[in-house]
This record gives sequence, C-alpha cells and structure tokens, in this order.
Amino acid sequence: MSVEIHSGHASHDGHGMAHGEITLSGYLTGFFLSVVLTAIPFWLVMTGVLGDKQVTALVIMAFAAVQMVVHMIYFLHMNTSSEGGWTMMALIFTMVMVVIAMTGSLWVMHHLNVNMMPAHQMGTMQ
Repeated sequence: MSVEIHSGHASHDGHGMAHGEITLSGYLTGFFLSVVLTAIPFWLVMTGVLGDKQVTALVIMAFAAVQMVVHMIYFLHMNTSSEGGWTMMALIFTMVMVVIAMTGSLWVMHHLNVNMMPAHQMGTMQ
C-alpha cells in the first residue's frame, strides 16, 4: 500500500482522494436525506394516514433509526473500514445506545400519557 500526497492530503487508495475527505455533495446528500426523513414522519402524524397510533409510533421510530444511520455516515463520516475507526465494538456500542434512547423515550412518553390528569377532573379542581 503506497501513500501518495495530493494537495496536502495523504491518499491511501491511489485514487487521488484522501480518506475521510469532506465533499460538498456528501453534505448536501446527507442534508437532503435528513430533511426527507424528518418531513415524512411529520406528514404521517399531521395527516393521520396510518390511523393507528402504535403503528405510527413504530414507523416514526424506524425513520429515526434510519436518520441516525444517515447522520453517522454523512456527517460523522463513519464507515465500515478499520481505518475509518468503525470497528465492531463501536457498532455494538452505538446499537446499544440507540436501543436505550428509543425504548427509554417510548417508556417516558407512555408513562406521561398514563399519569396525566384526565380532562374531566380539571374543572373540579378550579
């Protein structure tokens, strides 16, 4: 494996691109995917297309997981090569954190919904 120098960056693949090089097209692709992955769940909630609240929540969680992957790839520049630092331990840690964050958020939202004061009791307290 030879290292070539191109405009101050070391290239390990011999194709003239430095590993981890940031391009405008990469950022624009990530931005476009992020906007789409945010707009679709917003549209699903505002229109009530799916009808069932649990199905809508699961679909939104799936979009959130995909958006996290998009952010890791396009903005954090993580990849599967060992040179990029994306090892199996980092993948396992990320997946555990995602599961904890998603299930914890659902658990908190569920218990807030269950423990909220019913609307008919609000008039008697005033």
